[in-house]
Amino acid sequence: MIIFALLLVGLYSFYYLLPLSLRSKNGQVLPPSPLGLPLLGHLHMLGEFPHRNLARLAKKYGPIMFIRLGLVPAVVVTSPEAAELFLKTHDVVFASRPKIQVADCLSYGQKNLGFAQYGPYWRSIRKLCTIELLSSSKIELFKPLRREALFNCVKAMKNASESRSVVDVTVKIESVIEDSTYRMICGSKDERFNIMPSLREGLKLGGTFNVGDFIPCLGAFDLQGLTARMKACNVVLDGFLETIIDEHVRDAKKLQGQHRDFIDVMLSLMEFNNTRELHLDRDHIKAIVLDMLAAAMDTSSTAIEWVIAELLKNPRVMKLVQEELENVVGLERMVEETDLIKLSYLKLVIMESMRIHPVAPLLIPHESTEDITINGYFIPKKCRVLINTWAIGRDPNVWSSNAEEFYPERFIGTTIDIQGHEFQFLPFGSGRRKCPGLQLGMIVVQIVVAQLVHCFNLELPEGMSPNDLDMSEKFGLTLPRAKHLLAIPTYRLRNSL
Repeated sequence: MIIFALLLVGLYSFYYLLPLSLRSKNGQVLPPSPLGLPLLGHLHMLGEFPHRNLARLAKKYGPIMFIRLGLVPAVVVTSPEAAELFLKTHDVVFASRPKIQVADCLSYGQKNLGFAQYGPYWRSIRKLCTIELLSSSKIELFKPLRREALFNCVKAMKNASESRSVVDVTVKIESVIEDSTYRMICGSKDERFNIMPSLREGLKLGGTFNVGDFIPCLGAFDLQGLTARMKACNVVLDGFLETIIDEHVRDAKKLQGQHRDFIDVMLSLMEFNNTRELHLDRDHIKAIVLDMLAAAMDTSSTAIEWVIAELLKNPRVMKLVQEELENVVGLERMVEETDLIKLSYLKLVIMESMRIHPVAPLLIPHESTEDITINGYFIPKKCRVLINTWAIGRDPNVWSSNAEEFYPERFIGTTIDIQGHEFQFLPFGSGRRKCPGLQLGMIVVQIVVAQLVHCFNLELPEGMSPNDLDMSEKFGLTLPRAKHLLAIPTYRLRNSL
């Protein structure tokens, strides 16, 4: 069986790689590239942490580096100047997404916003999600949900603080984000289901370089065991989505046209407003809902956890954040979202954490829709493009010699923001495929971090110093901490809740 597979790979290699090697015609050359292996290309060089290994290779081969992922051509972008060429100057050429097995399995044929190919359907669902979930008016409408979820978290942590108990901060953060997100999208949190582990598994699978995607004739052999994991993940998530949608359909008659949440809106569109550009069926709704849940829950909780971890590791910065909160809010009440605009140092802290710990270290892969020449380098059609935001965020040529240091003051006096206009800092991407939820995401991260460090002094468990805090990470489509964050809270406010 294995010998047969290798023969197939050999035939594939001859058929596909020979034309690619000839694509230096008319003086056009591919970007610099390390020496790869037959069949595998450079897959063996990615390792457990592809963002780190690709960053090391880029130091030798440059900010626009060509690699082969099996039979698939790819370009790795590792500088602000190069990122601007791909995400702004030639944005439309690189606005699509590659077809990959995990997105096909978990997104019902890539019908979600994140992995949908560029075109009328993607534009329509982006508009739908923006208007019905991510607009300023919707963000304001859902503010009470965020306030209530955060209040419940603070209350639980205050109870734990009375006995000096160690609190799993990771679990508390996830609970806040899950509760408010479920209510915003699904109407309420359903205690019958715990889908967060499956969402995390899906995002880890989404970032895994699947041999079956890059050497198609090996896909059936599932050499990495990924197909089985995808199917197991899909069983859990699809069961949850089917149940929730069934219940929304059942309750629709009682609402008489009123919409409680995002699912109600989509069901209404499916029944009454299908168009050629946006034809929604049940699979479309499941794909979009799952996309919104994953984007809101995993990315926000990951970002918040990294900020809190950096504050625990850097007591100087924690003290400055708490002093700002005392001056702006006072110790008589909790933080409100209306306070956030005045918390300028807090925003710098969050930006600095996102620089060092980008939630999506390689963004979601882009794909070229036509042949193009950039900086004298030939980029073939259907070339995969990886923007290494992790490497850009730690580049000493961009951020000075202290690029590895957590130093929020570096943003003072700069025009850098979260919008992706400055390509040395891309926490939400840039261009057409920039994250549409960045406004909501930033509000959520700010208010949760502000509330936790305002209401509590957080100490590491006994015997641990800031230097002992484990800052290791797990690679996937997102980059969460490898271990849960633990701390002992002490309530700071003068009120008693």
